[in-house]
Amino acid sequence: METGSSAGAGATGAEPVWTGLPPGLLRMRRLQLVVWLGLAALLLGLLPGLLAGPAWAVLALVPLALMAWGWVLLGRNWRSWRYAERADDLLISRGVLWREETVVPYGRMQLVEVTSGPVERHFGLASVQLHTAAAATDATIPGLDPAEAERLRDRLTELGEARSAGL
Repeated sequence: METGSSAGAGATGAEPVWTGLPPGLLRMRRLQLVVWLGLAALLLGLLPGLLAGPAWAVLALVPLALMAWGWVLLGRNWRSWRYAERADDLLISRGVLWREETVVPYGRMQLVEVTSGPVERHFGLASVQLHTAAAATDATIPGLDPAEAERLRDRLTELGEARSAGL
């Protein structure tokens, strides 16, 4: 879901230009859900079914129901994530029931990291983590394309250095 240009410098009007996360993050999280809850369903269906009788194999329905519910929730959560680069700060918005919007001023950024674990690398994803002096305002943008993550890191670092020079 992309609602704006990810290469832009930010919105010129009152509304920021929001950029959604790429679909690779949703695919990765849904695959993890299917693998873990699929294994749980197999174990809960197979072991009690063999040891206590076939009626106990119905226990496999619990993880399968959780998988269906989790599939929907992961989609809603993925759609809720977005970020916007503005003139003086970066906005990160997320959350379905409890919306959370983080504003990170460029001049307050101390460190911008791009991280990618083995599973993320397999799916061609990277995360950008922003560190500020206040630990409560540290922010992360997960599931970005590695090239976009590096572009964002370089841009935020450049803007952070320019803004902090005036302090």
